[in-house]
Amino acid sequence: MALLTATSNKYIISSRATNENTLPFSSLTQIKIPRLGPPFWPWEKVKMGPLTVSPMGFGTWAWGNQLLWGYQEAMDDDLQATFNLAVENGINLFDTADSYGTGRLNGQSEKLLGKFLQEFKGQSRVRDDIVIATKFAPYPWRLTSGQFVKACKASLDRMEIEQIGIGQLHWSTANYAPLQEIALWDGLVAMYEKGLVRAVGVSNYGPKQLVKIHKYLNSRGVPLCSAQVQFSLLSIGRDQMEIKEICDSLDIRLISYSPLGLGMLTGKYTLSNLPNGLRGLLFRQILPGLEPLLRSLREIAKRRGKTIPQVAINWCICKGTVPIPGGKTVKQVKENLGALGWRLSSDELLQLEHAAQESPSKMIQNVFQTP
Repeated sequence: MALLTATSNKYIISSRATNENTLPFSSLTQIKIPRLGPPFWPWEKVKMGPLTVSPMGFGTWAWGNQLLWGYQEAMDDDLQATFNLAVENGINLFDTADSYGTGRLNGQSEKLLGKFLQEFKGQSRVRDDIVIATKFAPYPWRLTSGQFVKACKASLDRMEIEQIGIGQLHWSTANYAPLQEIALWDGLVAMYEKGLVRAVGVSNYGPKQLVKIHKYLNSRGVPLCSAQVQFSLLSIGRDQMEIKEICDSLDIRLISYSPLGLGMLTGKYTLSNLPNGLRGLLFRQILPGLEPLLRSLREIAKRRGKTIPQVAINWCICKGTVPIPGGKTVKQVKENLGALGWRLSSDELLQLEHAAQESPSKMIQNVFQTP
Protein backbone atom coordinates (compact mmCIF):
# COMPACT_ATOMS: atom_id res chain seq x y z
CA MET A 1 0.00 0.00 0.00
CA ALA A 2 1.23 3.49 -0.81
CA LEU A 3 1.57 5.77 2.18
CA LEU A 4 1.64 9.50 2.83
CA THR A 5 4.68 10.12 5.04
CA ALA A 6 5.29 13.37 6.95
CA THR A 7 8.66 15.08 6.57
CA SER A 8 9.78 18.47 7.85
CA ASN A 9 7.92 20.48 5.21
CA LYS A 10 6.18 18.05 2.86
CA TYR A 11 4.52 14.69 2.50
CA ILE A 12 6.16 11.95 0.41
CA ILE A 13 4.52 8.86 -0.99
CA SER A 14 6.30 5.61 -0.13
CA SER A 15 5.51 1.90 0.10
CA ARG A 16 6.72 1.36 3.66
CA ALA A 17 4.52 -0.36 6.23
CA THR A 18 2.16 1.82 8.21
CA ASN A 19 3.53 3.36 11.40
CA GLU A 20 2.51 6.18 13.69
CA ASN A 21 3.96 8.84 11.36
CA THR A 22 2.24 7.72 8.17
CA LEU A 23 -1.19 8.04 6.61
CA PRO A 24 -2.80 5.84 3.92
CA PHE A 25 -2.79 7.38 0.45
CA SER A 26 -3.74 5.87 -2.89
CA SER A 27 -1.48 7.68 -5.32
CA LEU A 28 1.99 6.39 -6.24
CA THR A 29 3.33 9.81 -7.15
CA GLN A 30 5.31 12.18 -5.00
CA ILE A 31 3.45 15.30 -3.91
CA LYS A 32 4.19 18.29 -1.72
CA ILE A 33 1.64 19.79 0.67
CA PRO A 34 2.52 22.95 2.59
CA ARG A 35 2.17 22.70 6.36
CA LEU A 36 0.95 25.39 8.71
CA GLY A 37 2.85 23.84 11.60
CA PRO A 38 3.51 20.52 13.24
CA PRO A 39 0.21 18.60 13.39
CA PHE A 40 -1.01 16.92 16.51
CA TRP A 41 -2.50 13.48 16.19
CA PRO A 42 -4.04 11.65 19.16
CA TRP A 43 -1.24 9.08 19.21
CA GLU A 44 1.44 11.79 19.22
CA LYS A 45 1.95 12.47 22.92
CA VAL A 46 3.18 15.53 24.79
CA LYS A 47 5.25 15.56 27.96
CA MET A 48 3.61 16.22 31.30
CA GLY A 49 6.28 15.77 33.94
CA PRO A 50 7.34 12.10 33.87
CA LEU A 51 4.24 11.19 31.85
CA THR A 52 3.33 11.27 28.19
CA VAL A 53 -0.26 12.21 27.40
CA SER A 54 -2.43 12.92 24.39
CA PRO A 55 -2.48 16.57 23.25
CA MET A 56 -6.13 16.71 24.33
CA GLY A 57 -7.57 15.04 27.40
CA PHE A 58 -11.09 14.29 28.58
CA GLY A 59 -12.83 16.03 31.47
CA THR A 60 -15.41 14.13 33.55
CA TRP A 61 -16.95 16.96 35.59
CA ALA A 62 -20.39 16.15 34.14
CA TRP A 63 -20.26 12.49 35.25
CA GLY A 64 -22.40 12.58 38.37
CA ASN A 65 -23.19 16.30 38.42
CA GLN A 66 -26.97 16.76 38.41
CA LEU A 67 -27.07 20.44 39.36
CA LEU A 68 -25.06 21.88 36.47
CA TRP A 69 -24.98 19.10 33.87
CA GLY A 70 -28.21 17.17 34.45
CA TYR A 71 -26.58 13.80 35.08
CA GLN A 72 -28.85 10.77 35.54
CA GLU A 73 -27.66 7.24 36.25
CA ALA A 74 -29.50 6.09 33.10
CA MET A 75 -26.74 7.90 31.17
CA ASP A 76 -24.02 5.49 32.33
CA ASP A 77 -24.08 3.27 29.21
CA ASP A 78 -23.71 6.34 26.99
CA LEU A 79 -20.88 7.63 29.16
CA GLN A 80 -19.08 4.32 28.84
CA ALA A 81 -19.43 4.56 25.07
CA THR A 82 -17.86 8.03 25.14
CA PHE A 83 -14.97 6.71 27.24
CA ASN A 84 -14.38 3.78 24.88
CA LEU A 85 -14.50 6.01 21.79
CA ALA A 86 -11.99 8.46 23.26
CA VAL A 87 -9.55 5.72 24.30
CA GLU A 88 -9.84 3.89 20.97
CA ASN A 89 -8.92 7.14 19.23
CA GLY A 90 -5.76 7.80 21.23
CA ILE A 91 -6.99 9.90 24.16
CA ASN A 92 -5.19 8.71 27.29
CA LEU A 93 -5.60 11.58 29.80
CA PHE A 94 -8.79 11.56 31.89
CA ASP A 95 -9.36 14.24 34.51
CA THR A 96 -11.69 13.77 37.48
CA ALA A 97 -12.01 14.78 41.16
CA ASP A 98 -13.11 13.28 44.45
CA SER A 99 -15.73 16.04 44.75
CA TYR A 100 -17.34 15.47 41.34
CA GLY A 101 -20.92 14.33 41.82
CA THR A 102 -23.96 15.95 43.41
CA GLY A 103 -25.17 15.05 46.90
CA ARG A 104 -25.31 11.29 47.38
CA LEU A 105 -23.46 10.95 44.07
CA ASN A 106 -20.33 12.57 45.46
CA GLY A 107 -17.36 10.68 43.99
CA GLN A 108 -19.51 9.25 41.19
CA SER A 109 -17.17 10.52 38.49
CA GLU A 110 -14.25 8.56 39.96
CA LYS A 111 -16.41 5.44 40.38
CA LEU A 112 -17.59 5.56 36.77
CA LEU A 113 -14.10 6.22 35.44
CA GLY A 114 -12.74 3.24 37.36
CA LYS A 115 -15.61 1.03 36.17
CA PHE A 116 -15.14 2.02 32.54
CA LEU A 117 -11.40 1.46 32.83
CA GLN A 118 -11.88 -2.07 34.22
CA GLU A 119 -14.48 -2.96 31.59
CA PHE A 120 -12.59 -1.60 28.59
CA LYS A 121 -12.42 -4.39 26.01
CA GLY A 122 -9.56 -3.02 23.94
CA GLN A 123 -5.91 -4.01 24.00
CA SER A 124 -4.37 -4.16 27.46
CA ARG A 125 -1.43 -1.97 26.41
CA VAL A 126 -3.91 0.76 25.44
CA ARG A 127 -5.64 0.50 28.82
CA ASP A 128 -2.32 0.46 30.66
CA ASP A 129 -1.30 3.69 28.89
CA ILE A 130 -4.24 5.63 30.36
CA VAL A 131 -3.30 8.45 32.74
CA ILE A 132 -5.91 9.31 35.36
CA ALA A 133 -5.55 12.75 36.92
CA THR A 134 -7.77 13.29 39.94
CA LYS A 135 -8.15 16.27 42.23
CA PHE A 136 -8.45 16.20 46.01
CA ALA A 137 -10.68 18.84 47.59
CA PRO A 138 -9.14 20.74 50.53
CA TYR A 139 -12.21 20.31 52.68
CA PRO A 140 -12.06 22.05 56.10
CA TRP A 141 -11.70 18.70 57.87
CA ARG A 142 -8.61 17.77 55.85
CA LEU A 143 -6.20 19.52 58.18
CA THR A 144 -3.17 17.22 58.08
CA SER A 145 -1.03 15.59 55.43
CA GLY A 146 -2.23 12.22 56.71
CA GLN A 147 -5.85 13.13 56.03
CA PHE A 148 -4.90 14.15 52.50
CA VAL A 149 -3.14 10.81 51.98
CA LYS A 150 -6.28 9.10 53.29
CA ALA A 151 -8.30 11.00 50.66
CA CYS A 152 -5.93 9.75 47.98
CA LYS A 153 -6.38 6.15 49.12
CA ALA A 154 -10.16 6.60 49.05
CA SER A 155 -9.93 7.74 45.43
CA LEU A 156 -7.80 4.71 44.59
CA ASP A 157 -10.47 2.48 46.12
CA ARG A 158 -13.28 4.17 44.22
CA MET A 159 -11.45 3.77 40.91
CA GLU A 160 -10.11 0.28 41.76
CA ILE A 161 -6.59 1.14 40.66
CA GLU A 162 -3.22 0.83 42.37
CA GLN A 163 -1.69 4.16 41.39
CA ILE A 164 -3.02 7.52 40.22
CA GLY A 165 -1.28 9.21 37.30
CA ILE A 166 -1.47 12.78 38.63
CA GLY A 167 -2.67 13.66 42.14
CA GLN A 168 -3.82 17.27 42.16
CA LEU A 169 -4.75 19.75 44.87
CA HIS A 170 -8.18 20.96 43.69
CA TRP A 171 -7.77 24.52 44.93
CA SER A 172 -5.64 26.60 47.26
CA THR A 173 -6.84 27.60 50.73
CA ALA A 174 -4.54 30.63 50.82
CA ASN A 175 -7.47 33.06 50.50
CA TYR A 176 -9.36 31.81 53.55
CA ALA A 177 -7.31 29.24 55.52
CA PRO A 178 -3.62 29.88 54.91
CA LEU A 179 -2.52 27.65 57.80
CA GLN A 180 -4.13 24.67 56.09
CA GLU A 181 -2.12 25.22 52.92
CA ILE A 182 1.23 23.79 54.06
CA ALA A 183 -0.48 20.65 55.41
CA LEU A 184 -2.03 20.10 52.00
CA TRP A 185 1.30 20.62 50.27
CA ASP A 186 2.84 18.09 52.66
CA GLY A 187 0.00 15.74 51.72
CA LEU A 188 1.02 15.96 48.06
CA VAL A 189 4.61 15.19 49.04
CA ALA A 190 3.54 12.22 51.16
CA MET A 191 1.33 10.61 48.50
CA TYR A 192 4.15 11.04 45.97
CA GLU A 193 6.76 9.55 48.29
CA LYS A 194 4.47 6.61 49.12
CA GLY A 195 4.05 5.86 45.41
CA LEU A 196 0.28 6.47 45.48
CA VAL A 197 0.66 8.91 42.57
CA ARG A 198 3.16 9.05 39.73
CA ALA A 199 3.16 12.85 39.68
CA VAL A 200 1.55 15.81 41.43
CA GLY A 201 -0.27 18.86 40.14
CA VAL A 202 -2.43 21.78 41.25
CA SER A 203 -5.68 23.33 40.10
CA ASN A 204 -7.03 26.90 40.34
CA TYR A 205 -3.67 28.29 41.50
CA GLY A 206 -2.98 31.89 40.54
CA PRO A 207 0.49 33.11 39.56
CA LYS A 208 1.79 33.99 43.03
CA GLN A 209 0.66 30.79 44.74
CA LEU A 210 1.83 28.71 41.78
CA VAL A 211 5.38 30.03 42.19
CA LYS A 212 5.24 29.41 45.95
CA ILE A 213 4.09 25.79 45.75
CA HIS A 214 6.57 25.03 42.96
CA LYS A 215 9.39 26.33 45.14
CA TYR A 216 8.16 24.37 48.17
CA LEU A 217 7.72 21.09 46.31
CA ASN A 218 11.08 21.53 44.63
CA SER A 219 12.70 21.93 48.06
CA ARG A 220 11.17 18.58 49.01
CA GLY A 221 12.40 16.87 45.86
CA VAL A 222 8.95 16.62 44.29
CA PRO A 223 8.50 18.03 40.77
CA LEU A 224 5.30 19.93 40.00
CA CYS A 225 3.95 18.26 36.90
CA SER A 226 0.88 20.30 35.94
CA ALA A 227 -1.26 23.31 36.72
CA GLN A 228 -4.92 23.23 35.80
CA VAL A 229 -6.84 26.47 35.29
CA GLN A 230 -9.80 27.78 33.36
CA PHE A 231 -8.22 28.71 30.04
CA SER A 232 -10.02 29.46 26.79
CA LEU A 233 -10.73 32.28 24.38
CA LEU A 234 -13.15 33.47 27.07
CA SER A 235 -10.49 33.27 29.79
CA ILE A 236 -7.31 34.91 28.60
CA GLY A 237 -7.03 37.78 31.04
CA ARG A 238 -3.78 39.03 32.58
CA ASP A 239 -3.67 36.42 35.35
CA GLN A 240 -4.34 33.48 33.02
CA MET A 241 -1.61 34.54 30.59
CA GLU A 242 0.81 35.12 33.48
CA ILE A 243 0.06 31.60 34.73
CA LYS A 244 0.83 30.28 31.26
CA GLU A 245 4.15 32.16 31.17
CA ILE A 246 5.11 30.80 34.59
CA CYS A 247 4.26 27.26 33.53
CA ASP A 248 6.43 27.61 30.43
CA SER A 249 9.36 28.97 32.42
CA LEU A 250 9.15 26.26 35.12
CA ASP A 251 8.44 23.31 32.80
CA ILE A 252 4.92 22.84 34.17
CA ARG A 253 2.26 21.68 31.72
CA LEU A 254 -0.86 23.84 31.76
CA ILE A 255 -4.10 21.83 31.61
CA SER A 256 -6.93 24.04 30.31
CA TYR A 257 -10.33 23.20 31.71
CA SER A 258 -13.58 24.60 30.28
CA PRO A 259 -11.90 25.18 26.87
CA LEU A 260 -15.39 25.73 25.43
CA GLY A 261 -16.51 28.14 28.17
CA LEU A 262 -19.11 25.71 29.58
CA GLY A 263 -20.53 25.48 26.05
CA MET A 264 -20.66 29.19 25.14
CA LEU A 265 -17.93 28.64 22.53
CA THR A 266 -19.83 25.89 20.73
CA GLY A 267 -21.97 28.31 18.73
CA LYS A 268 -25.02 26.21 19.61
CA TYR A 269 -26.69 28.62 22.01
CA THR A 270 -28.52 31.93 21.60
CA LEU A 271 -30.64 34.05 23.93
CA SER A 272 -33.69 32.21 22.58
CA ASN A 273 -31.98 28.83 22.98
CA LEU A 274 -30.31 28.59 26.38
CA PRO A 275 -29.32 25.53 28.40
CA ASN A 276 -31.34 24.70 31.48
CA GLY A 277 -30.41 25.60 35.06
CA LEU A 278 -27.49 27.66 36.27
CA ARG A 279 -25.70 27.57 32.93
CA GLY A 280 -28.67 29.29 31.30
CA LEU A 281 -28.49 32.15 33.79
CA LEU A 282 -24.77 32.61 33.13
CA PHE A 283 -25.18 32.36 29.35
CA ARG A 284 -27.88 35.05 29.40
CA GLN A 285 -25.36 37.48 30.93
CA ILE A 286 -22.38 36.68 28.69
CA LEU A 287 -23.66 35.59 25.26
CA PRO A 288 -24.77 39.05 24.08
CA GLY A 289 -21.19 40.31 24.26
CA LEU A 290 -19.58 37.41 22.43
CA GLU A 291 -20.58 38.17 18.85
CA PRO A 292 -17.15 39.41 17.64
CA LEU A 293 -15.51 36.22 18.92
CA LEU A 294 -18.24 33.87 17.72
CA ARG A 295 -18.18 35.54 14.30
CA SER A 296 -14.43 34.92 13.96
CA LEU A 297 -14.85 31.32 15.13
CA ARG A 298 -17.55 30.79 12.49
CA GLU A 299 -15.41 32.31 9.72
CA ILE A 300 -12.39 30.15 10.51
CA ALA A 301 -14.48 27.03 11.01
CA LYS A 302 -16.15 27.48 7.62
CA ARG A 303 -12.84 28.16 5.88
CA ARG A 304 -11.20 25.11 7.49
CA GLY A 305 -14.14 22.75 7.12
CA LYS A 306 -14.27 22.41 10.90
CA THR A 307 -16.82 23.18 13.60
CA ILE A 308 -16.72 26.11 16.01
CA PRO A 309 -15.86 23.88 19.03
CA GLN A 310 -13.03 22.25 17.10
CA VAL A 311 -11.51 25.65 16.34
CA ALA A 312 -11.85 26.77 19.97
CA ILE A 313 -10.19 23.61 21.30
CA ASN A 314 -7.45 23.75 18.67
CA TRP A 315 -6.63 27.29 19.84
CA CYS A 316 -5.89 25.88 23.32
CA ILE A 317 -3.63 23.21 21.82
CA CYS A 318 -1.78 25.78 19.70
CA LYS A 319 -1.12 27.81 22.87
CA GLY A 320 0.78 24.84 24.29
CA THR A 321 -1.85 23.68 26.77
CA VAL A 322 -3.62 20.34 27.10
CA PRO A 323 -7.37 21.08 26.94
CA ILE A 324 -9.78 18.70 28.67
CA PRO A 325 -13.22 19.21 27.12
CA GLY A 326 -15.93 17.02 28.60
CA GLY A 327 -18.39 14.81 26.81
CA LYS A 328 -21.66 13.09 27.69
CA THR A 329 -22.47 11.71 24.23
CA VAL A 330 -20.66 9.92 21.44
CA LYS A 331 -21.53 12.82 19.14
CA GLN A 332 -19.77 15.30 21.42
CA VAL A 333 -16.64 13.16 21.67
CA LYS A 334 -16.49 12.69 17.90
CA GLU A 335 -16.69 16.45 17.49
CA ASN A 336 -13.97 17.03 20.10
CA LEU A 337 -11.68 14.55 18.34
CA GLY A 338 -11.97 16.70 15.23
CA ALA A 339 -9.88 19.33 17.03
CA LEU A 340 -6.83 17.09 16.52
CA GLY A 341 -4.65 16.48 13.46
CA TRP A 342 -4.31 20.09 12.32
CA ARG A 343 -3.23 23.50 13.58
CA LEU A 344 -4.48 27.03 13.29
CA SER A 345 -2.14 29.38 11.47
CA SER A 346 -0.46 32.28 13.27
CA ASP A 347 -2.78 34.71 11.47
CA GLU A 348 -5.83 32.74 12.62
CA LEU A 349 -4.57 32.73 16.20
CA LEU A 350 -4.15 36.51 16.10
CA GLN A 351 -7.60 36.92 14.56
CA LEU A 352 -9.23 34.91 17.35
CA GLU A 353 -7.32 36.66 20.12
CA HIS A 354 -8.15 40.08 18.69
CA ALA A 355 -11.83 39.08 18.46
CA ALA A 356 -11.69 37.87 22.07
CA GLN A 357 -10.37 41.26 23.14
CA GLU A 358 -13.09 43.01 21.12
CA SER A 359 -15.81 40.95 22.84
CA PRO A 360 -16.94 42.90 25.91
CA SER A 361 -18.05 39.80 27.86
CA LYS A 362 -15.65 37.38 29.51
CA MET A 363 -16.06 34.18 31.47
CA ILE A 364 -16.42 34.60 35.23
CA GLN A 365 -13.24 33.25 36.82
CA ASN A 366 -13.44 30.45 39.36
CA VAL A 367 -13.90 31.99 42.80
CA PHE A 368 -11.36 29.50 44.18
CA GLN A 369 -8.52 30.75 41.96
CA THR A 370 -5.93 32.52 44.08
CA PRO A 371 -3.80 35.55 43.15
